[in-house]
Amino acid sequence: IKFTIQLSSVLLQILLYLSAAYSVFYFLSTLSMIIYKSEYFLFKSFKTYVFALDVHLLFLMASLEVLRVYWGIRGNLQESESYTASNLIATGAAVLLALYFVIWQSYVLRADVIIGSILICLYGLTGIVGLGTLKTFFQDAVL
Repeated sequence: IKFTIQLSSVLLQILLYLSAAYSVFYFLSTLSMIIYKSEYFLFKSFKTYVFALDVHLLFLMASLEVLRVYWGIRGNLQESESYTASNLIATGAAVLLALYFVIWQSYVLRADVIIGSILICLYGLTGIVGLGTLKTFFQDAVL
């Protein structure tokens, strides 16, 4: 009789699904705030290319989020070190993009700071749990 131990993390799976749902909300609300800011502040000496940069970075962030969640779910369910490590690298890049929208964006509203901070905290939790899961995968591979 061969016993198998399940190494995948239920908490990581929940956090990945939660971050995927919150990312949809974040993307739509940030896009609507960028449109609002471009309409309101376009006539107050802000250049159009600055808002175009924000929109492009937001779409880059959305694309990266799709990959990040896919790699995380696949790596967790298949107990794959490579997909889980790719998820952690993509999480680091997503944190940098989220920091851009919280700190370095052309004009930061209070709502940007609030929803961005929640997203960064969610990324942090996912990263910590993902590191623990990756450690578990590597320990099982050694044994």
